[in-house]
Amino acid sequence: MATLTALAALSIDTMLPALPAIGASLGVERANDNQLVVSLFFLGFGIGQLFYGPLSDAVGRKPVAYVGLALFLAGSLLAWLARAFPIMLAARLLQGVGVAGPRTITLALVRDRFEGRAMARVMSLVMVVFMFVPVVAPAIGQAIMGVAGWRGIFLVYLVIGLLATVWFGVRQNETLPRSRRIPFSAKRMWAGLREVVTTRRSIGFTIATGFVFGAFLGYLSSAQQILQQQYALGSRFPLYFAMLSIAIASASFLNAKLVLRLGMHALATWSLRSICVVSVAFSIFASVNAGHPPLWTFMTYLMLSFFGLGLLFGNLNALAMQPLGHIAGTGAAVVGATSMLISLAFGTWIGQSYDGTVLPLTIGFAVLSGCSSLSAIWAESGRQRPRDARMPPDGSDTPAPAAAQARPTLME
Repeated sequence: MATLTALAALSIDTMLPALPAIGASLGVERANDNQLVVSLFFLGFGIGQLFYGPLSDAVGRKPVAYVGLALFLAGSLLAWLARAFPIMLAARLLQGVGVAGPRTITLALVRDRFEGRAMARVMSLVMVVFMFVPVVAPAIGQAIMGVAGWRGIFLVYLVIGLLATVWFGVRQNETLPRSRRIPFSAKRMWAGLREVVTTRRSIGFTIATGFVFGAFLGYLSSAQQILQQQYALGSRFPLYFAMLSIAIASASFLNAKLVLRLGMHALATWSLRSICVVSVAFSIFASVNAGHPPLWTFMTYLMLSFFGLGLLFGNLNALAMQPLGHIAGTGAAVVGATSMLISLAFGTWIGQSYDGTVLPLTIGFAVLSGCSSLSAIWAESGRQRPRDARMPPDGSDTPAPAAAQARPTLME
């Protein structure tokens, strides 16, 4: 699961050092337009998730994952052969649509087997690997460029995609038995979509995820320009990028232990509040320094914020998926697509607002983490339990079975 999820991170971070070279080779005139190579990937990633989930509920998890992996390989091949920037953007869109399959199926596969804090723990361990990839990916991309140019990066995607497909086929069992499959139909798909959207806790935490991930996407879009150009790090860019990735990965690993003691909601709440407070304070400091604070202060701020993000991603996803176990595929699709499209809108806005200072990024973090916190509060305020609902003796976030069965779902 971690390997499939990491394909998305690999497809983004390996090529960050190559963005200027890709733009120069394919005739891009405006530097900020190079960010579209990242943004179009996320657009395909968001849209693709809507289709994989319902299909996996109908035919099983593994066949749908194979479709996504095949599209990812096709997109990698097209990007390798691209001779014009529109073709490159189309290839990145196809890559995003493809990798959305393994991403969606991963969430559904985990939900098929786990729920509550146990699911949050597993997702946190998956996120450790997912976030370890950015630690080394830019350095790998820079090394590949030194040997084979930027096109060599897409050739590596092809090889890794093939290996991941074979490994998935050999090692992963199907987790959705035929008895639990839902025949694919527009009526059932709409009913599942409506249930997700009208379940306050699911949609509230989905929106919260979209807001805070939008800030992170803004960082990914502008990181190369900020670190490599504004702060003149040059070939040291992968090292600084890795330091920030380690902050997220270590927090995700720590979350796997903390969530069993403190719970998903408590960790998510305090992380969001901390990111918002730190971002507001640093935005003021950066304004005093004309949008160009000393590098060590900027890195300290980002490491603190990213540590908070590492405590968020697994927990917010698990909180959103908690009520959706009976439609895990559709639920994973709607949760993933909705949060991604929200984050894409705000992340692209932050990236395109880059003006040679860090202010668009830090202010974006402050505003979006605040909005995410409000959305999480709204989601939790609508949580109601019947009078006989009791938490299980292990103290997890999963209500007792009686509470879970008290209200029939729309799918039922």
